[in-house]
Amino acid sequence: MPRIFGTDGVRGLANGQLTAELALDLSVAAARVLADRGEFEGHRPLAVVGRDTRISGQFLEHAVVAGLAAAGVDVLRLRVLPTPGVAYMTQALGADLGVVISASHNPMPDNGIKFLARGGVKLDDAVEKLIEQHLDEEWDRPLGGAVGRVTPYATPVEEYVEHLVSTLDKPLSGIRVVLDCAHGAAYEAGPSALRAAGAEVIALNVEPDGLNINDGCGSTHLGPLQAAVLEHGADVGFALDGDADRCLAVDHEGNDVDGDQLMAILAIGMAETGHLVKNTVVATVMSNLGFVQAMKAANIGVRQTKVGDRYVLEAMKVSGYSLGGEQSGHVIMSEYATTGDGLLTALHVLQRMTATGESLKSLASVMNRLPQVLINVKDVDKSRADDDAVLAAAVAEEEAALGETGRILLRPSGTEALVRVMVEAATQEEAGAVAERLAAVVKSQLAL
Repeated sequence: MPRIFGTDGVRGLANGQLTAELALDLSVAAARVLADRGEFEGHRPLAVVGRDTRISGQFLEHAVVAGLAAAGVDVLRLRVLPTPGVAYMTQALGADLGVVISASHNPMPDNGIKFLARGGVKLDDAVEKLIEQHLDEEWDRPLGGAVGRVTPYATPVEEYVEHLVSTLDKPLSGIRVVLDCAHGAAYEAGPSALRAAGAEVIALNVEPDGLNINDGCGSTHLGPLQAAVLEHGADVGFALDGDADRCLAVDHEGNDVDGDQLMAILAIGMAETGHLVKNTVVATVMSNLGFVQAMKAANIGVRQTKVGDRYVLEAMKVSGYSLGGEQSGHVIMSEYATTGDGLLTALHVLQRMTATGESLKSLASVMNRLPQVLINVKDVDKSRADDDAVLAAAVAEEEAALGETGRILLRPSGTEALVRVMVEAATQEEAGAVAERLAAVVKSQLAL
């Protein structure tokens, strides 16, 4: 059987690759795998299920719930709730399993299913493989009173918001914030959390109709947020993606602030207050060199992983680190959350602003974001990218010329037939020239 799970659950075109039948079968298999591992012994198993605002989430939610209940699992329906909210409720309610129905920042026609284990943590690769192996197998179905009960849960948004606000030390009074919710899962929880924390909130894109999620808004389209911050004279703006597990920001002048800069702000603040475990932050190899340099200047260590928030989470879990994330805006604060949480990130950046009295622009200036150019070289044999001697020599020559003023990252894509060439340098022109030269070498050496 081909691999169904990707880097973040099962994702595809809703009612195309991701059908109601597959959703039901996946849920049955997930329940059976966890039961077989003994996690349900001695009590009735419990699952929580939440989704984003896509119209396809409605039928997929019913399919997931049907599969879980058919496998003997009691289900609490959280309805529309951000991914980190579902993770929190999985942990807070002592559920054995959490399910998120969302395709995050993807366009509306897509959807996805993510499973969470007890404690609200993502499943590891081994468990995902077991779930795949149980698909389409014969199984003993529970009968009579052994089937699961399905109950709507009354206050998931309120409880998640209360949790978010409880992580702050002081109210965020006197700060005006624009929040772009992308017509997504945080359309209710987002404004409620910031207002409960004391901020004045101008909420954008909080009228989901099932079709407009991520449509020209949110973290993948910062234009509307930038315009609104300037129009309303706001101190700061934050843009969430469809399931609100990440965010990007805009300062009072309309300049974008990416995930690396947000992590730099949080890392320095956490180091000052003693909350940065081992005085180290976890980032991926795609983090800007300027981030690494800023952390070095602040005497903060940087542990780098492969691209993907799951690898960041793994490194944090193994070593007990309290902060990690990606340039894309996935920021994980493990003291308060088991996954990336865009609202949590926004609240703690706001707390840093109020505690220091500095603007977001001033705080973000601790990091000099080096110009970065990324070229995706398509239709090449990516399997040879790490072994080609000519390509390795070309990279070494360019690295020597850049010295400590730049960086090169050349890596095969994990999902497509292409090689990514990323170059950072002192100027945009230099980064572009180096990237173009290396892309040409990749094409010539790895041609199919």
